[in-house]
Amino acid sequence: MFFPLGWMTAVGAGILATHILQKLCFPYFWKDALFLLKVIRYGVRLELYKLKSEVCTVLDRFIQQAQRIPDKPFVIFEGLIYTYRDVELRSNRLAHVFIQQANLRKGDCVAVLMSNEPDFLCVWFALAKIGCSIAFLNTNIKSRSLLHCFNSCGARTLVVGSDAADLLDGVLTTLLEDNIEVWAMKSNIEHPRVQTLLDKIDAASDQPVTGALHRTTNIKTPTLYIFTSGTTGFPKAAVISHLQSLKADDVIYIPLPLYHSAASLIGIGGTIELGATCVLKKKFSASQFWKDCRQHNVTIFQYIGELCRYLSNHPKTELDKVHKVRMGVGNGLRQDVWRDFQNRFGNIKMCEVYGSTEGNLCFMNHIGKIGTVGRSNFIYKLLFKYDLVKYDMVRDEPEKDRYGFCKRVQHGETGLLLSKVSALSPFFGYAGSKQLTEKKIMRNVFVKGDAYVNTGDLMTEDNDGFISFRDRVGDTFRWKGENVATTEVAEVLGLVDFIQEVNVYGVEVVGHEGRAGMAAVIVRPEHTFDGEKLFNSVVRDLPGYARPLFIRLQEVMEMTSTFKQQKFHLVQSGFNPSFISELLFVIDYKLGSYVLLTEPIFQSILTGERKL
Repeated sequence: MFFPLGWMTAVGAGILATHILQKLCFPYFWKDALFLLKVIRYGVRLELYKLKSEVCTVLDRFIQQAQRIPDKPFVIFEGLIYTYRDVELRSNRLAHVFIQQANLRKGDCVAVLMSNEPDFLCVWFALAKIGCSIAFLNTNIKSRSLLHCFNSCGARTLVVGSDAADLLDGVLTTLLEDNIEVWAMKSNIEHPRVQTLLDKIDAASDQPVTGALHRTTNIKTPTLYIFTSGTTGFPKAAVISHLQSLKADDVIYIPLPLYHSAASLIGIGGTIELGATCVLKKKFSASQFWKDCRQHNVTIFQYIGELCRYLSNHPKTELDKVHKVRMGVGNGLRQDVWRDFQNRFGNIKMCEVYGSTEGNLCFMNHIGKIGTVGRSNFIYKLLFKYDLVKYDMVRDEPEKDRYGFCKRVQHGETGLLLSKVSALSPFFGYAGSKQLTEKKIMRNVFVKGDAYVNTGDLMTEDNDGFISFRDRVGDTFRWKGENVATTEVAEVLGLVDFIQEVNVYGVEVVGHEGRAGMAAVIVRPEHTFDGEKLFNSVVRDLPGYARPLFIRLQEVMEMTSTFKQQKFHLVQSGFNPSFISELLFVIDYKLGSYVLLTEPIFQSILTGERKL
């Protein structure tokens, strides 16, 4: 068939014009389309599971991979290689020990207090194989918080890692009195009422337990309780259902703690989904990071913002760009650190992910634009309904119109992120009291009867749909990559005999991610401030990231009109002794006390000479 040249020219011109128009008006069309296709495909997959009453969990996928690629390395840890078969057989043995000697049954909840090690995965999979739900405990939490975790998730059994037994000092007696059975990943232990596991594994069968124990037909069945500091009070157990566990990311290097959902669900879950190999680190080390990446040909790593800052601050070498890493997946990366990191270590795509452990909304920076946590468009908003509303920082609450409804912000304005609760985006909430879940939900936001999850995060969305994180509100701030619940810290400080009232908040420190803990305190009449006593109390009862670095003495505590402690002005004034007339103190680990914060000490903090 013959086509006139003029006609073909017109078609070509039309195609070119369409391409130019798309580039100018919709520059991210194809990237958005591919990303949304993956989201929709994932959603269809879940709906098919519902229709078929079948659920493919992380454990199911691991068993499939252990049968498909048994000899492939699954975990590399401290120079040792553990194949998929190794972990499968060891978790089978542990499952038989848990059934026969620990008398665990399907439906029981078991708490796990372990550091990063291969046996963390073996214990996790073993308990899942016998149908137990599992509560991952943060190894940084102290006595009172640890006991609270048991009360909230209903666990009657605790499994302690080989190097975590010392964490039970001060609470073991209380746990045993509450009839909590304690099992340690050790061959022997001094305490007669603590059971050991390592001496029982070798004699146990490595044959699989019956699949009926772990098989589930309900995609919303809770499988994990991952403790997060949430926004107020003690840590709360975020219910992780099979719906949220079905995640796949190409993640190899895992330096984050496994008790966090990022490492366990995205890191380990993604590795299993792909049938890949992960390099598991007990703890992050800036000096070992790139050596590990080069040694094991790492292509993708997980991060938090602080991790990238530590790497950028580490002494430069000629090998900084000698590696195969092409992508990082994580959150909390500041723009300046982002640029420095890429300039120094090469054009590594940093994929920022936004979402809380318990939340019902997730953003992903699939474009790779520096400083943003994600990108949205009208199709995404149809799938996941969210809004940014105006927030009164002084009153510490959303602004309302004359009808009592929230007010949406304009593009480019900072607002509180709310995520709508619906059948498509359910909110599973927290284990324990329903009040914990209800406090996270805002009702009658725009119309009577609607419900939204209050993320507690201030965000902005520009005209192109790029979403950026601005700050946290309420009673939580982040420091050293961890959420710090101010009310929990305040309760610990309130137990000190000379403190009458305390208000805990976070302040910005130059050169540091997040906010450093600071507490405004009122000293009781006829008492004096005792820096050494306060130091001993916070070191004993709080993890390192939650300890207030600064103390501000006050005579009167400022309150809001609704009788809430006022934090806004305290946060704004920071910790500069030149501008604050009240006495300020800073924590000093060498002296074991809180010492007077002088102008020279303040300057040494700003220059980085004094480490925090």
